[in-house]
Amino acid sequence: MATIKAVVFHAPGDVRVERVEMPACGTDELRVKVDACAVCGSDLKAWKAGNPRIRPPMTMGHEFTGRVETAGRSVAGFSAGDRVVMATSVSCGNCAYCRMDRPNLCLDLAPMGFRFPGGMAEYVTIPARALRNGHVVKVPAGIAASRAALAEPLSCAVNAAGNCGVAAGDTVVVVGAGPMGILNACVARSLNAGKVILAEINPVRLAQAGAFGFDLLVDPAKQDLPAIVREATGGAGADVAVVAAPAAGPQEEALKLVRKQGCVCLFASLPKERCMISLDSRLLHYGELRVVGSSDSTPAQVVRAVEMLADPAFPADRLVTHTLGLDQIHEAFRLMERGEALRVVLAPETT
Repeated sequence: MATIKAVVFHAPGDVRVERVEMPACGTDELRVKVDACAVCGSDLKAWKAGNPRIRPPMTMGHEFTGRVETAGRSVAGFSAGDRVVMATSVSCGNCAYCRMDRPNLCLDLAPMGFRFPGGMAEYVTIPARALRNGHVVKVPAGIAASRAALAEPLSCAVNAAGNCGVAAGDTVVVVGAGPMGILNACVARSLNAGKVILAEINPVRLAQAGAFGFDLLVDPAKQDLPAIVREATGGAGADVAVVAAPAAGPQEEALKLVRKQGCVCLFASLPKERCMISLDSRLLHYGELRVVGSSDSTPAQVVRAVEMLADPAFPADRLVTHTLGLDQIHEAFRLMERGEALRVVLAPETT
């Protein structure tokens, strides 16, 4: 029996690198040789505290890219050698949200690395359901694997910008300078936002963000973020505030950052046991504010993310701060815990 190396979730605190059976490839599936899989914050959270959606033992990883090794004989449009990425929360194609063309909100999402074995492995099989519902996206030649692996997280920021209606000339504040915060800020800039302000209390991450050239970097622990935003906008406030920090305080304070009829996006999720927040209803009422959530992405948004990554000016390479082998998954988690890494990419052929 042929085996491959994979990162497997067994339980909270129990993530192992082990040999698993080479995934089969059915007539309506693709088998992909993985060459890069980014480590998401949700992977770190699963290792630390578990995730009820994961069916262990489960190969982890949803931010992956690779080249098609085998295309089932019933699969059209893909051939061996094609580089692919995915909208990795696979929709059912039948529910009300799928019919509304919002597959990211599907009533029966089946994410890679949660219900289907994921991409932290030497090979991954893309299921028929993903192909049937358009979740597999080709990547143009010339895009490096580590860059292509950012398509899925970047697509989530594309979704957030759409939900907020970010437009040319807007002032956009992003709270949280982790990799997802930086990607949200990069998307805002790509949409020709007039000003992009990034806020972060971790000095290491704030320093890392300096390489991206945003208009203002602010440490809310030491500076008055609402006052700085008002000063930068002639007293009105930002058009959009995206909270990419997984903490209640920034979500509650974000209403003070936006202008009347502005939009606050709760991008980062909170832990289930600490998910309640308090909002100033007077600010909502008198300012006619919008508060929106943003979850996951659609295949069309992954296509848009790939287009952005194809532009050499998009600073994806600055976001990948570490490339490690599969055997180093726990080092990746430690780097992320300490806030020393932006995106860590696992490359199966790296030792």
